[in-house]
Amino acid sequence: MIGYIRWVDSLSKALGHAFGWCIVMLTLGTSYEVFMRYVLNSPTSWAYDMSYIFYGTLFMMAGAYTLSKSAHVRGDFLYRKWQPRTQAKVELVLYFVFFMPGILALVLTGFFYALQSTTILEVSVNSPAGVPVWPLKIVIFVSGVSMLLAGTAEMCRCVLCIKTGEWPTRDDDVKELEEVLLETHSTEQGANK
Repeated sequence: MIGYIRWVDSLSKALGHAFGWCIVMLTLGTSYEVFMRYVLNSPTSWAYDMSYIFYGTLFMMAGAYTLSKSAHVRGDFLYRKWQPRTQAKVELVLYFVFFMPGILALVLTGFFYALQSTTILEVSVNSPAGVPVWPLKIVIFVSGVSMLLAGTAEMCRCVLCIKTGEWPTRDDDVKELEEVLLETHSTEQGANK
């Protein structure tokens, strides 16, 4: 199970890091559009489509990475006080009852949505540029599959926690700034003593 979890986490990390570059493309495209529109008074016909395609892709493809880092927003005012086994049992039930049906629906409908869109080579109706949107429809399906894999890895984490009483560790490729500052502060305090 640990091997499967590590494999899915590394896949989620690779996808998250690769599609994180969408933010650069989105920033460059938006900056170009602002310059064209407000400086040269010559707006582009593709800026709106570009922004929702890149933002949608970024948002959807970051889901599995965020799940693998346990970084999704949660209201854990009760959860954090529970023992790890209790947390894992509740999470496992919630994955079966809520997560899996929703993700399976996303995968199935996303597949047919992508299939139909690629068959007709769908383009945007929002601009005269005719920007292709069928790649975004494929992203819906791919993000659903990546979330499905990440969800099964999280369910495996729950099973391991129920067995051992401790949550399996996660890779730390990215840390919150607050954590880094606290670690730095505690290291400096230890050095000053």
